[in-house]
Amino acid sequence: MSEYPPQTRLSRIQDIVGVFVLSITAVLTAWCGFESSKWGGEMSISFSQASSARIQAASAEGEARAAQQFDLTVYAQWVLATADGDTELAQYVQDRFSPHLTTAFDAWQADGMHDNGPFVREEYLPPGEVEAAELNDRADAKFAEALESNQRGDNYSLLTVLFALVLFLTAMSQRDIRTWIGRVLLGLALVVMVVAIGILLTFPIKI
Repeated sequence: MSEYPPQTRLSRIQDIVGVFVLSITAVLTAWCGFESSKWGGEMSISFSQASSARIQAASAEGEARAAQQFDLTVYAQWVLATADGDTELAQYVQDRFSPHLTTAFDAWQADGMHDNGPFVREEYLPPGEVEAAELNDRADAKFAEALESNQRGDNYSLLTVLFALVLFLTAMSQRDIRTWIGRVLLGLALVVMVVAIGILLTFPIKI
């Protein structure tokens, strides 16, 4: 014969299951808090990198604008000399074109000077323009990473709420209430825990 009557055995099983659920849920809650913190750190790093890239891009854009302004000034002198028919002065000015303006200018002349000046040519790339574009792209990518990390941290935070619900239901099932109510609460806790664990398994992990 069994040492305990059926009702007592069921109560003991319920107690054991309750302790098991509480233990597992406590560990998973701590894990979700850890992951939420890690993804929050990743978000901060990505935002910082995005901000740094924006600052560098602004600096590169400033360099490109300064170079373009200088090229425009020199080119204007070439236009004036050419208009006055002073070929010697025009050649003197042309010899002092910056390398990137010279490249665009030669391509412009080779095409019969149909475009509205060498500055509209794709060959014209003042220093800093390419770097600025690359840095802006990097800033956009890091900003997107920061938003993604923030969402992942929020997802883990939401899971802590689900696991807190499991703890609440399990704790309530252990109180001095009607037996069937306790079992229903424990059953709900198990269902919520299984669902939460299923969701947790789909989340990325950051160590």
